[in-house]
Amino acid sequence: MNIDKAVMAFAGFVNLVGLVLAYWMSPYWLLLSAFVSLNLIQASITGFCPAAMIFRRLGLQGGKAFP
Repeated sequence: MNIDKAVMAFAGFVNLVGLVLAYWMSPYWLLLSAFVSLNLIQASITGFCPAAMIFRRLGLQGGKAFP
């Protein structure tokens, strides 16, 4: 797995967790999903992604979006 796939999988997982928590706990958990979505948008524009930096430190191979 490369960094690109790991970032997408992590974002999808956190987004689903936010939706499940919003359904079961409180609608304020939708803010987590909004944060993930905004972070993906800003990463596509700027190329800066904190999750990609963490995955790089964990030893994952670079991809096309996050070399």
